[in-house]
Amino acid sequence: MDRLQSMRVLVKAADTCSFAQAARALNMSPPAVTRAIAYLEDLTGARLFLRSTRSVKLTAPGSRYVEDCRRILADIDEAEASAGGSHATPSGLLTVTAPVLFGQIYVMPVLTSFLTQHPAVNGRALLLDRVVNLLEEGIDVALRIGELPDSGYHAIKVGSVRRVICGAPSYFTRHPMPKIPADLSEHTVIANTGSSAPQDWRFSGAAKSSVTLRPRLFCNTVDASISAALSGWGLTSALSYQVASAVREERLEIVLPGYEEAPIPIHVMHAEGRHISAKTRAFVDFLVAELRANQSLQSATALAKG
Repeated sequence: MDRLQSMRVLVKAADTCSFAQAARALNMSPPAVTRAIAYLEDLTGARLFLRSTRSVKLTAPGSRYVEDCRRILADIDEAEASAGGSHATPSGLLTVTAPVLFGQIYVMPVLTSFLTQHPAVNGRALLLDRVVNLLEEGIDVALRIGELPDSGYHAIKVGSVRRVICGAPSYFTRHPMPKIPADLSEHTVIANTGSSAPQDWRFSGAAKSSVTLRPRLFCNTVDASISAALSGWGLTSALSYQVASAVREERLEIVLPGYEEAPIPIHVMHAEGRHISAKTRAFVDFLVAELRANQSLQSATALAKG
């Protein structure tokens, strides 16, 4: 049996959640679809679908295998297009990853605009607050915040942000504004355990040091810790872009701005090499231009101070 055709059948069945609908879409008989899926299950040694009388549902191994198949089929389509002389036209599946909130605010508008301009490209956005392996997870383009280790990827700096400490005006009606980092020991602290935010808040300037905290509240997401700070309950640490709108609207105030560490760089990353795909090259160029034009990412200090 043709393995690539079986992969196409698998992807269509996964998209439609129905062998019968996949058969109609591919102009195949339902038994042929069943045989193709059975062939891949025998080949992988894994059960790919849970079947019932009304629908089919991917198993966990099936979900992972489908994404691998999508990537393989997209690479083949792109290779064929390149061999046919159409390599300059962006096409195929473009997978982009970024931190959740940064992706929502900055990357998604750029990605949807790019897809509108390039109808032959389909997009997949993986917004995750963890570092993903670009090769293993089939990522074409990644947004990374922070210093980068040496790798085989090409990185383009597009801006920077700062780590800031903030609280609501209502909080400061009940508590004095901290003047030096050591004053934080007298304040209610909200810690974020769901990101790379250090639990020892670090400072530069005259008091270059770190302050060990004893948080009263631990939150597993940035949104939750910011929400608690907005309620006036305590102080939290966040990246400047995460609280930018609340600072502009004076719902949060930045404290200890003179002790902030150096700005944290933002990079666009993609695989190196002369044979970068047309879709990736076009999107990287578009994304870099858009992010560099965004003033909030080029003036982190001004943003952090509201």
